[in-house]
Amino acid sequence: MGIKKKILFLIHDLGQGGAEKVLVNLVNNMDDTKFDITVMTLFDVGINRQFLSKRIRYRSIFSRVFKGNSHVMKLFSPKMLHRLFIKEHYDIEVAYLEGPCARIISGCHDMDTKLVSWVHIEQSTSERAAASFRNIEEAQKCYNRFHQIVCVSAAVKNDFTSVLSISAPVCVLYNTNETQKIVCTSKESVDDVLFLENEIKLVGVGKLLSSKGFDRILRITKRLREEGFPVHTYILGIGPEEQNLKKYVTLNGLDKYVDLLGYQTNPYKYVAKCDLFVCASFAEGFSTATTEALIVGVPVCTVNVSGMNEMLGCQNEYGIVTDNDEGALYQGILHMIGDSEVLAYYKKKAIERGKFFNMKTTVNAVEEMLWKL
Repeated sequence: MGIKKKILFLIHDLGQGGAEKVLVNLVNNMDDTKFDITVMTLFDVGINRQFLSKRIRYRSIFSRVFKGNSHVMKLFSPKMLHRLFIKEHYDIEVAYLEGPCARIISGCHDMDTKLVSWVHIEQSTSERAAASFRNIEEAQKCYNRFHQIVCVSAAVKNDFTSVLSISAPVCVLYNTNETQKIVCTSKESVDDVLFLENEIKLVGVGKLLSSKGFDRILRITKRLREEGFPVHTYILGIGPEEQNLKKYVTLNGLDKYVDLLGYQTNPYKYVAKCDLFVCASFAEGFSTATTEALIVGVPVCTVNVSGMNEMLGCQNEYGIVTDNDEGALYQGILHMIGDSEVLAYYKKKAIERGKFFNMKTTVNAVEEMLWKL
């Protein structure tokens, strides 16, 4: 093979979030005869670092997260930050998250280096898109220095181009999921949780943040139990909302019907044993957890956040997408669990749609984009 392209991926950290997970999936499966890959984190923390392949070079800027870091970084220009943090020459530098990563990479002034920015979530307003920059003008100037901006869904692309004035080319590339590994590990046995045949098993996966809406799932669980539906809810993830969720479960007598399972290195074996995957988030980019549920053949009921109509079809073809409010989500779940034929239909559609997110296809699309820069 000819000369490899030397690529840097910069990300905030390798924590349990979706972007962090799909970056590890992507770099681990890229062709190492074509690409020499370095992953750099701003902060040397995160549960996903253990899954990074040994052939990927790993670097970190700070050993741990410090308070007010994004304000401190604003004291320095993007050019100065780049000079301080990025010591080597790369053919391509990728800011794999919005905000500080994009600001740092935009400071590269090497004419031989191509710059790529990945956008994972809807910004909604120009103020939010510019939150990690000194102002909106600086945000637009930085993003317009990139040779390619990649959005994880059409909805994210439409949002991003509407809130900032961008002249740089913008494309859509879907996240990478290790489909074969997910299917294989989903078949492993579960020894620490009892799944009862006579219960309707709901599951949610993600970092326990208020933005993920797990409290909505708990309130819906309570309502369904009160109405006589034998639902049992499983939530996988850790985060700042954990104690609030546990408190709600205890105060509302749901201890027998809700399991908070924490972070699991293999969430798929739990998800695969459930009847319905629920996403109650207030915002998403292109939900990794929802994609993974489809890959293991579990029906999906979700509120309408970015990417869901692309994933499930605008006419609820592959799953149910409701308005983004608790009442609508409750009605959607009720429609699916209240009729065994509806649930069986969407199980078939989940299996069908899961095949669309083939790992090889998504990795090839990224490699082709990078190679053409």
